[in-house]
This record gives sequence, C-alpha cells and structure tokens, in this order.
Amino acid sequence: MSVLFTFPGQGSQRAGMLNRLAALPEALPVIEAASRTLGEDVLSWDTSEALRSTVAAQTCLLTAGVAMAAVLTRRGAPPDMLAGLSIGAYPAAVVAGVLGFEDAMRLVRLRANLMQSRFPSGYGMVAVSGLEARMLQPLVDAVHKSGEPVYLANFNAPAQLVISGSNAALQQVAALALKKGAAKAIRIDIAVPSHCPLFDEDAQALQLAFDEVAVRDPTLEYLSARRARVLRGGREIAHDLAYNLARPVLWHDTARLAWERGARLAVEMPSGSVLSGLTAPVFAGGRVACSDNLRPDSLAALIRRTRQRIPD
Repeated sequence: MSVLFTFPGQGSQRAGMLNRLAALPEALPVIEAASRTLGEDVLSWDTSEALRSTVAAQTCLLTAGVAMAAVLTRRGAPPDMLAGLSIGAYPAAVVAGVLGFEDAMRLVRLRANLMQSRFPSGYGMVAVSGLEARMLQPLVDAVHKSGEPVYLANFNAPAQLVISGSNAALQQVAALALKKGAAKAIRIDIAVPSHCPLFDEDAQALQLAFDEVAVRDPTLEYLSARRARVLRGGREIAHDLAYNLARPVLWHDTARLAWERGARLAVEMPSGSVLSGLTAPVFAGGRVACSDNLRPDSLAALIRRTRQRIPD
C-alpha cells in the first residue's frame, strides 16, 4: 500500500508551527536554509501578526512542509506520492526532487510578493459548505462584474467549495448561497483572490522566473491538484506551479486519483488538519493522519506499517 504526503495551502498557517519543528534535529537544517535564502530569521515570521502577510504565510508553509517531510524521510518513512493545495504544491515539488529548496524559496517569495502587490486590500476568499458547484456557479455568475469580480476557485469536495474575488462580491455570493441552503459561508484567512484569472499576468511573470531555474523530473509520484493528474516531467511541473495561483484547485479529484493509484494513508504536513478533513471521505477505506496531531516517531511507525501492510 502506498503513502501520500499532502501539503496544505495558505490559510492553514498557525503561529508557532516552525518553532515546534525547530526542536527536531532533522528539521533544523531546512529552517536554517530558509533563513539564509531569505536573509532573515524565518522563525521571527512564525507569529500570528507576521503570518498575516502573504509573503510570511507562504514561505513559512513551504519551510514547514519540507522540514516535516525531511523528519519523516530520515526516520525511514518517506512518501510514495505527493500532492499540495495551492502553495502546498511547492513543498511537494521540492520533496519530489523537482526543485531545489533554495530555488523554491525564492520562487515562493516572488509569488507571494506578486500576489500581495497586486491586491493589497479589498479582496479575499470565502469557503461555502453545503452547495454543489452546479448550484453555486449560477450565483457567482449573477454577481460577477468587471468592477466587483468573483470566481469559483477551489473544488475541495462535492459540497465544499471556495469562491475568490472582491470583498463586495464575496459578501453578495455568500448571502445568496446561504439563502439557497448553504450550511456555512466563512471567510478564509487569505487576503488575496487566489486561483482565478485575476492573477493571469502574475502567473506569466512566474513562468519567466521558472525558465531561469534548474528543474528535474520527479523521483516520486507527483500529483497536480490543479489538473488532478500525475505529472512526470520537470518542465511540465514547473509550468503547473507557475500557473496554479491563477487556476482552480481540484482537490477532491486529486485525492480520488491518489486512492485509485493505491494510496491508503494520507499524511498532512504542517500545519492544521484542513486537508485531512477534505481527504478523509475519499480515503474511507484507508486512513488519514495529521503531522500536527502525532509524535514524529508514532507517525513514522504508522507510515512504515501502512507500506508493509501491517495492521495496527
């Protein structure tokens, strides 16, 4: 049986996530490399106030994901497959051997700066639960206009979707969705309208940056959450990474793809448990686990048992 490592997107960041990892000897070299590349102590960004910044949130999530994967790999529990939601695709690519960590850090900092500069305020994302896409899309279409854009951005589960756009449009769609029977419409801790065409120009700038970076074919199975398919070429993955900020996320289909390809344990890298909650229904015959909720030795043992088909 195969093991999938999942890497969460922006909004899952939690204060202290890097400082907790810094206590693990296998994680410390990754954290130190992040600080050298950024020219600042990345641990100083690991606070509630600092993580409000798109730059801090995305670079810390990259660091945390790569660091936790290093801990597990060095304890004899590497993954077989990798998938990341949004910014989580970058640490997935590093662990897959597609990108060097320092290059990934520079690209993520550029990505975050582009996003933050483009929309410094007035935009964001809202998670809508309880409506399927066929019911939510007409509401989005009814509200969307050039001055107040809104898009369907994340297909996290059949009835757990995320919309992206201007604050005014988000509020209108959320109100309509609740009237149509949505269970919840909650603002996500993201200050930019990710995964929609508003970032097309920035995706093109990122692609130019990727053209200057060495990339390699993956050494592990890399699943694109933008396309819900396995990608096997380094340059194809680089293009996928560059454009994922401007395209919808197909997480439910990606989790189902992992299951169909033999994954029976999905392990979520720091921080939080959002992806575990989304992946659990697909892995109903298997298991999901959060690195935040288990000691590293216990998690490594679970991974080894799963791979060896040893029951708990």
